[in-house]
Amino acid sequence: MSHFIQLHLLTSYPPANLNRDDLGRPKTALMGGAKRLRVSSQSLKRTWRTSNLFEEALAGHVGTRTKRLGKEVYDQLTKQGVKEKTAIASAEKIAGVFGKLRKVGKGEAHEFEIEQLVHVGPEEREAVNQLITTLAAENREPEDSELKLLRHRPAAADVALFGRMLAAVPEYNVDAACQVAHAITVHAAEVEDDYFTAVDDLNMGDEDRGAAHIGEAGFGAGLFYTYLCIDRRQLVENLNNNQELADKAIAALVEAAVKTSPKGKQNSFGSRAHASYVLAEKGNQQPRSLSMAYLRPVNGQDQSLDAIQRLEVQAQAFDNAYGDGADSRFVVSAEPAYSAPQLSGDVTQGSLDELLAFLRDQ
Repeated sequence: MSHFIQLHLLTSYPPANLNRDDLGRPKTALMGGAKRLRVSSQSLKRTWRTSNLFEEALAGHVGTRTKRLGKEVYDQLTKQGVKEKTAIASAEKIAGVFGKLRKVGKGEAHEFEIEQLVHVGPEEREAVNQLITTLAAENREPEDSELKLLRHRPAAADVALFGRMLAAVPEYNVDAACQVAHAITVHAAEVEDDYFTAVDDLNMGDEDRGAAHIGEAGFGAGLFYTYLCIDRRQLVENLNNNQELADKAIAALVEAAVKTSPKGKQNSFGSRAHASYVLAEKGNQQPRSLSMAYLRPVNGQDQSLDAIQRLEVQAQAFDNAYGDGADSRFVVSAEPAYSAPQLSGDVTQGSLDELLAFLRDQ
């Protein structure tokens, strides 16, 4: 079984605001002395794990990331006729299993909010629901022995891939099996401003010809390099040695990564995109990003082809210096002018379906 799977993606986005900073403008990074547009790893991971592709492929094996578990418990108990005082105490105890609750100030209503986001697996949600049913039927608070049964090492695919941390109960932490780098443009890029107006449809211009609203929004366009690495052994271990589920999780993640886009400002920019180039690597060799290929920004009219060539040249340069960086490689290209991989060793080119079969073949 190959220890590591590495993916290198090139994805071109038209004008967009995929991932905003605290001012509402596209995130950026300085690399190689040039400003680049950036999409954070947090944004990418949320995009992938909440996509229809991921959720449909892994139905029943996807967790929920929330602070509001206690509120959900409270609402279910009160709907089933449990007394207010009992429902409040029960919700606090159950939510407290997964983390320290936020302190409620004087005069504030109970919110049962956990201080940190917690990734709750489907097994844990089911255990909570079963306990709610028992408490509602008996109109009582949970016992300590019942609360201990709520925590598991979740076998949810997204928790297994991206991990979780429970500060209060570290024995139920899960080490992430997938690492995702921030995506950056392979070329220098600037954030631009879109000056826009909105017109009142009922304003016929008899007295006032002005716009009903005037605003500005930041945007940027570019060809992004994205890198992610999957530790297959860690993933299988996280999923309680369920190899079949691990293969499904890898396939779902890869398809989501190459086909889905962050949701930021999509209604305004319609910037959905598929990866134009994918280089997949598998083997036991230590992983490494190929971002060094873009320390010198890509310029010129053929940025896509130039970026692909830079990526493959850099992979080959690492091979020449340190030995083969992977046992085998697979390339998927939607760049019409691209011909064949310029890489030595075991390299195959084909479609996404063929790539997924390549990754299943251990």
